[in-house]
Amino acid sequence: MQDQITVFTISPEDLQAHKRLDSFLAQRFPDLSRSLIKKLFQDKHILSDVKLELKKMPAAGTEISFKMPVANPVDIVAQNIPIEILFEDEELIIVNKHAGLVVHPAAGNPDGTLVNAILHHCPDLKGIGNEKRPGIVHRLDKGTSGVMVVAKTQRCHEGLVELFSTHDIDRLYEAISLGARIPPQKTLESEIGRSPHNRLKMSTKVKQGKAALTHMKVLNFFNNFSHVELRLETGRTHQIRVHLSELLNCPILNDPLYGRKNEEKKFYTDSMKVLLKDYEHPFLHAKYLGFIHPITKKRLEFETKPPQIFQDILESLKEDAK
Repeated sequence: MQDQITVFTISPEDLQAHKRLDSFLAQRFPDLSRSLIKKLFQDKHILSDVKLELKKMPAAGTEISFKMPVANPVDIVAQNIPIEILFEDEELIIVNKHAGLVVHPAAGNPDGTLVNAILHHCPDLKGIGNEKRPGIVHRLDKGTSGVMVVAKTQRCHEGLVELFSTHDIDRLYEAISLGARIPPQKTLESEIGRSPHNRLKMSTKVKQGKAALTHMKVLNFFNNFSHVELRLETGRTHQIRVHLSELLNCPILNDPLYGRKNEEKKFYTDSMKVLLKDYEHPFLHAKYLGFIHPITKKRLEFETKPPQIFQDILESLKEDAK
């Protein structure tokens, strides 16, 4: 195990946006849960020349050093973590990933990931594709739930990579977004690259990026939010989150990185306030995946409902709109 050290300085803008250090760190490092941030703090991975407390922000100008453990690929171990399997054959496995589950080991998440769970279920997965991400051909953000495919053999891995690269996989998502005055249907097209202002974020406002194409349609308008469906033609990092936030100015509800938490809170219904009190993830769900099996050549299609909290928020919005 080694450490990846990030050094940053608290700005006046940070103090305006956050009352607590743990809230600030959760937004700055969206792949880390509050509980993991607390553990890293207790283990002296978050340091400064001044005394820090998670429950309050330090003064502007405070320099903080954040030492994040980085998993060594050889350390990836099988772990008996419950996963929902939708389909499996000798070549691949389809899972319904729950929100909060990281796809593969990375900084701050050396284990407890989907890869660790899949290795327990499929011990022969090591060596398939990338050694750091065995079997993984695409990923969902930590906070995104929904359907994923994982390769179990090298030939299937190569076939799936080809399908994704040629955009021959059908992917549908649904999200709850801030804003009720958006077009009922729109194609969102841009280039996406690393934000020049925040290395944790992606952005359409870049000099050089990769082409990104998202087809959006509204399923339901509510008083201050919209329930939208999105079809991907490309699969850039954070594509849907960036497109909704920057191209339509309607970020996903509860998105810690691209959202507008203080603004959306003004429109919460009473039941939403209760539901969202301790919930950390954006309301984005990968509901449908369809493709031709690279080996058997049979059409495979899988669709799942969003998590219960997603459905409960929709019900609350429907009641409020009556």
